[in-house]
Amino acid sequence: MQYDYKEIVPYLIDWFSYNARILDWRENPKPYFVWVSEIMLQQTRVEAVKGYFDRFITDLPEIRALAECEEEKLLKLWEGLGYYNRVRNLQRAAQVIMSDYNGELPADYDKLLTLPGIGSYTAGAISSIAFQIPVPAVDGNVLRVTKRIAGSFDDITKEAIKKELWQDLNRIMPKDQPGDFNQSLMELGATVCLPNGKPLCEKCPVMHLCQAFHQDSVMRIPVKAEKKARRIEDKTILVVEYQDKYAIRKRARKGLLAGLWELPSIEGKLTKQQIDGALRELGLTTHSVEFLGDAKHIFTHLEWHMTGYHVVLEENSLQFISEENGYLWANQGEINQIYTIPSAFSAYASIWKDN
Repeated sequence: MQYDYKEIVPYLIDWFSYNARILDWRENPKPYFVWVSEIMLQQTRVEAVKGYFDRFITDLPEIRALAECEEEKLLKLWEGLGYYNRVRNLQRAAQVIMSDYNGELPADYDKLLTLPGIGSYTAGAISSIAFQIPVPAVDGNVLRVTKRIAGSFDDITKEAIKKELWQDLNRIMPKDQPGDFNQSLMELGATVCLPNGKPLCEKCPVMHLCQAFHQDSVMRIPVKAEKKARRIEDKTILVVEYQDKYAIRKRARKGLLAGLWELPSIEGKLTKQQIDGALRELGLTTHSVEFLGDAKHIFTHLEWHMTGYHVVLEENSLQFISEENGYLWANQGEINQIYTIPSAFSAYASIWKDN
């Protein structure tokens, strides 16, 4: 049964006016700032994004700077946020904007949808927040909040359900405050109608209208289809050091972590003795091999189960770890300032950060 969301609009807008968190991109909702923040916020918490946003905007304060930025610097500015294709698409879109729209984000929902990396949610967020165009912005927070309000057990992973909600919200979108309304739903989902654990219903401005609250079904909504189990890969990660420099290698231009710098690795979970043997077979003489512990990194459809070792080489081993073999030696400062090491390896980053 279709739910009419019209009644929630004034309550949410009023609540948002008093409870909205103070954020740089809200205080100064320039289209470029809104766009960058929304891309950063995809699958990342607001508190985590603040520092990245400040750093990114300081270095790339306008669309032209983003369009012209060298890739190594661009990836370094994004380091820690993950999903590096997002920042690559951000730059591709900036280049299109420079060539087709005179360097200005188009104030048009349909034109925004044609830009790389911008889907219906991001186009709706930019349109409503930056340009006050009355279109919805439906993300996970909005789906959770609205389905609880409606007491709906629809599967929110289905595209048809998302489209139906978009149409429902589009019908009741306030023409004078679309940005505030969209942000009120996002904010409620982030701070009150929480995704993990029990929501803070007593703080909700529409608790009296919430069907899930009245039916005691809050913890059973939203409904999501069971995800396919992730594939697990065992990997042995090596932090290879010689004279305060570390061996890193650039990954292929396509595939997982494309074009980023990685630490040397061996498939499988190796013991210290097996590491010694494997390195000898490669012609490497080690000064020391220290166990760094186990770690896990979760990608969307894959899990890396890692075992790490700190390997300090003798000088006669350097011919293998060379540019001819795809490796580069970088010191602590270069890794921290130039080369982008994905967060998948962060469990072992303390070696070069602490030295």
